[in-house]
Amino acid sequence: MVRPLRPLLRGTTYTRLLHLWVPVLLYSVWMFIDMSRPWVPALLFVPVGLIPAVRRGEGLQAKFMLTPDESDSGISTAPSTTWSDRLRTVLWLEVRTVLAAATAFTTIWMPVFALDLASAALGRPQDDNPLLRIDEPHWAFALLVPLPLIVMAAAVVGLGELITAIARRLLGPSAAERLAALEERTEQLLERNRIARELHDSIGHALTVAVVQAGAARAAGDPAFTDRALGAIEETGRAALEDLDRVLGILREAERPVSSRPTLVEADRLLESARASGAKVDAEFTGPLATVPGPVSREGYRILQEALTNVLRHAGGVPARVRVGVADGRLDLEVRNPLPAPIPGPGRGSGLRGIRERAALLGGRAHTGPDDGDWQVHVELPLG
Repeated sequence: MVRPLRPLLRGTTYTRLLHLWVPVLLYSVWMFIDMSRPWVPALLFVPVGLIPAVRRGEGLQAKFMLTPDESDSGISTAPSTTWSDRLRTVLWLEVRTVLAAATAFTTIWMPVFALDLASAALGRPQDDNPLLRIDEPHWAFALLVPLPLIVMAAAVVGLGELITAIARRLLGPSAAERLAALEERTEQLLERNRIARELHDSIGHALTVAVVQAGAARAAGDPAFTDRALGAIEETGRAALEDLDRVLGILREAERPVSSRPTLVEADRLLESARASGAKVDAEFTGPLATVPGPVSREGYRILQEALTNVLRHAGGVPARVRVGVADGRLDLEVRNPLPAPIPGPGRGSGLRGIRERAALLGGRAHTGPDDGDWQVHVELPLG
């Protein structure tokens, strides 16, 4: 018994009823002006619906009155940008007017019918109602009193559901808006992945250096070496904190520029950090690195950082060759080190996957894996 009454207990039912009544109120104003031409307002809706801003206003009304509890209502609040949007807005205004007329009929005449039936049950003839004439009153008419009220309640709920479905169809996002929303979600996903890679590369590098330095200092038992190791740990930790502050700043402020991120021009600090951790790094830089576009240089820095981190994590203090060159419209970056004996290490390959993702996003390619007895990370990034 309670279940059929649930729609009547929801606030959405009555906000939808109010939305249906808005055109009735506007129509009533015209009836005071000229009752002989009731079709004029429907005709005026055609040029009105062609105004781009009208679609925005109708979308806002529909969203906040038809679907107030839905975060994703499927109703657009953007102005019309194409003729298809304008024509759909015109059709929406006409359909809304028709449904408003049906709402006015049921919410006005159904209670009148119920009152007339109740009066007839009390022995009063009803001959002044053009839609319901009762010349012979009878007590049995009392049994019919609930029927118009049930029809009214069903009509209010049903018309509310109907106009909501039509609003999603006629006021829903166009193909261009759906494409823009998809691109925005894609950008957000890429940004989250980029931030995850930033944290993985910077913090992972710092922790790897700290672990290697601490282990080497404990094994060496040399106070001078321990002092150098602690200095390297301090410097690497400070750089990691700066990176962490910058990444957290991006999270707090989405519009913050990325120009403060390190580039390949600052690669010396990566090489010094790796050397301080025991790796024998032979580096060679050729070509005008300062002219490399910012996005390419920043991603190249992170790729080099991850490659050196992997050397320290999985091979330790082995000779590593770093070659970075700019020529023929591309950036070539290569890091090679002797293949170590199989040593279990932390991680599940997310760093190498991040290198490949960074290269792919810039239209480049990356090769990681064994090559002639060495472990190789070779990346080619176009400068265009």
